[in-house]
Amino acid sequence: MATAQILFQRFWYVSSFKQFSVSDIGMGALFLASKIEECPLRMRDLINVFDLLLSRAAHVGPGPYVHTPMLYFSQTFYDLKDALVVSEMQLLKRLGFNTTVVLPYGTLVNYLRVLDLARNTDACQKAWAFLNDSLQTPAFALFPLPTVVCACVHLATRHLGLPLPDEWWEVFDAEWDDLHTVAAMIMRLYVPRSVVEQAKIQRLVNKREVRRWLEENGQ
Repeated sequence: MATAQILFQRFWYVSSFKQFSVSDIGMGALFLASKIEECPLRMRDLINVFDLLLSRAAHVGPGPYVHTPMLYFSQTFYDLKDALVVSEMQLLKRLGFNTTVVLPYGTLVNYLRVLDLARNTDACQKAWAFLNDSLQTPAFALFPLPTVVCACVHLATRHLGLPLPDEWWEVFDAEWDDLHTVAAMIMRLYVPRSVVEQAKIQRLVNKREVRRWLEENGQ
């Protein structure tokens, strides 16, 4: 999960939303990550899950969503299969086959031990949760891993009111300004969005909708 999200965020710094579909690249990133982490997925299973999630997100109407699985020999299945193969190829091509990902969890555990927080269950759980949420931001594509981890520790201790030594982040070679920027990125995830905003964002997983939105906004 973490590897796929980091590859996904990196991709958009060398590619455009106008050229590639967010949903297709997300599917390709997860498929590629499953190979990197030696946790292989079947194409069919991955396509079925993405079809379910996208169909449910696009559902409008008063009634509950009822999913109808696609036929394995339908054109929709073959189109999604082709999109998955192309997305994986584009990820490798545009990242220059640099798929090395250092996951942050071990670093977080070490930092908590150094700060004498490893025995504080609430601090560990909250920092771990912030770290998982940080994968939804481009932080790992913009800042060194220690900076992101320090930002998560900072948020966890601030929320719990736990004191830390002055300028503790310097021990881990993190800059305060960068740490604060990452923390702000994470906190933006918790800003409430209206139903209209949520629907708009869900539509933009398709490159055609992105192009339409750009045209409507004169861009």
